[in-house]
Amino acid sequence: MHVHRYERLWIWIGTITMMVFFAVLLVVSFGQGLAAPNHVQTIDPAKISSTPPFDHPGLRKLSDGTYEAYYVGQVFSWNPQSITVPVGSTVHFYVTASDVVHGFLLPGTDVNLEVMPGWVSTATQHFDTPGEYLIVCNQYCGAGHQNMFAKVEVK
Repeated sequence: MHVHRYERLWIWIGTITMMVFFAVLLVVSFGQGLAAPNHVQTIDPAKISSTPPFDHPGLRKLSDGTYEAYYVGQVFSWNPQSITVPVGSTVHFYVTASDVVHGFLLPGTDVNLEVMPGWVSTATQHFDTPGEYLIVCNQYCGAGHQNMFAKVEVK
């Protein structure tokens, strides 16, 4: 069978491109330690209201001065509606949903989570600037989606 010279060239270009992509994938995965999440917390969405710590969502101060904030998303609100932390605080957010998929976004920060029922999404944020930070749902969740917000006050 005769393969034209240009076809052979494009076969080699495609093969080399795939090998380069595979090599980059190996370097990123093993050389730089990039991995898929392997310690995923789950929760029964039907039992959120009776499962600690989500049975009493809110802010908890840790011994080293950092905070843990537990949030539950439900149509169409965040619980708690507001938390207050001092300037210079580091807050570890733990967020879950009881009904549908929500988004948990603090504009102007690196916190942007997809919140799914049955999963606990986590993020950490250090607050150096005082002010009021709005938490919005950035994943369309129904007719009242535009009313789904909360706030973090940094004083």
